[in-house]
Amino acid sequence: MTTIGYLGPKGTFTKLAVDTAFNQEVTRGFKTIPECIDAVDKNEIEIGVVPVENAIEGTVQLTVDYLVHQVRLPVAAELIVPIQQHLLVRADFDGELSDISEVHSHSHAIAQCHQFLHQHIPEANMVFTTSTGKAAELVSESRESIAAIGNKLAAKEYGLRILKENIHDYPNNHTRFLVLSKNEELVKINHPIRVTKTTLLITLPSDQAGALHQILSAFSWRKMNLSKIESRPTKTGLGNYFFLIDVDQPYDDVLFPGVKAELESLGCKVTILGTYPVYHLKI
Repeated sequence: MTTIGYLGPKGTFTKLAVDTAFNQEVTRGFKTIPECIDAVDKNEIEIGVVPVENAIEGTVQLTVDYLVHQVRLPVAAELIVPIQQHLLVRADFDGELSDISEVHSHSHAIAQCHQFLHQHIPEANMVFTTSTGKAAELVSESRESIAAIGNKLAAKEYGLRILKENIHDYPNNHTRFLVLSKNEELVKINHPIRVTKTTLLITLPSDQAGALHQILSAFSWRKMNLSKIESRPTKTGLGNYFFLIDVDQPYDDVLFPGVKAELESLGCKVTILGTYPVYHLKI
């Protein structure tokens, strides 16, 4: 039986994505993103699902940096999940918003609800947790007047009550999750594919004028559509960066080898991180 790892515990958005995308597989929660990635790398589990980007807060840098600098794993698929954040309290909480002394959640979830928190609970302390599910678990075990930010699954799993629904600042809030696996044949997702994309890791040669322009030109004249380009430090010194580029088309034997050869002739190092289907899930 295939085992799927996710950022746990129960009630996280990652678990919600796994439950929606897959069917009847064994699931296993991990406390941190690196622990989940390591488990796939060490063959303790067959598939790992980790968050990589939120529409409001941007890239989950821990995921990207760990996959680039620590453990290189093939990306087998991408899941895009709508995010609805709710304010969760214990079922027996009978106070008002103003009575809440602390709000627990992942740093991204708290940031996604900044305006609501600022306007309605300005005196409450914000406490960061490893996941929204962990925040819900902490609230369920506490007797204090505290709350968590999380989803309906977290409320159900931990017996919490939704005090306020949809407290996120922007309605079009989505998170991208990467599905990591050494064996792509094990990744069976029964949802329509929206697009197939290819992700490249490009390291520029030592600082030279026009290098980024030359990189983009290699894609432009071939009419290859880039859906994302992001720079991250190589961790070898100030001013040294690599680029992650998403191309909205599957890898082929003509265009991509041509891009790779052209960029390598400029002194760049090019690595194909994966070519994979993208699924938009309805929660």
